Amino acid sequence: MSVAAVVLVVLALVPAGLAWRVWGGPRVQMALVLAMAVALTVAGLLVLVAGPPAWGEGVSRLLLVLLAALAVAGGGPLSVFVLAWADREPYPGPLGARAEPLEDGEVLRGGAWIGSLERAGIFATLAAGWPEGVAIVLAVKGVGRYHELGAAGAAERFIIGTFASVLWASACAALWWFG
Repeated sequence: MSVAAVVLVVLALVPAGLAWRVWGGPRVQMALVLAMAVALTVAGLLVLVAGPPAWGEGVSRLLLVLLAALAVAGGGPLSVFVLAWADREPYPGPLGARAEPLEDGEVLRGGAWIGSLERAGIFATLAAGWPEGVAIVLAVKGVGRYHELGAAGAAERFIIGTFASVLWASACAALWWFG
């Protein structure tokens, strides 16, 4: 069981890493994000079905490091995928016309770095058993972005990206806690 969980998390890290570097279009990104999510889901199901594994402290620490890496690396491509999917929805414009979706980098610059640090902070606080830290991480992010949220579409992108990012980091931390 412990070996299977570690292998599945490593398998989830491969598409996460590729998604950061491969720009093969939306279908390639979707396939990588889905492969990453499926590997994490199967690892989670193994942990839930088998119960707490009786592994040594070394394997436990290795899994913690791998899940932290997956929380940080996997959340970025997932958030980009979710935002791209959200941008496909029609936006009400003047007289009901469809407004053009926002281009990457048009608003909320530095989002990849901020999101990575956000996921690291969320994973760390949850893995340490201090869920209150999530509120602090999100408060710092919100205060730091407050002046930019007035731009057209920025608040929606901020909320969608943050939710996707937080849910991914929380799922990785939950696997750590249940494992």
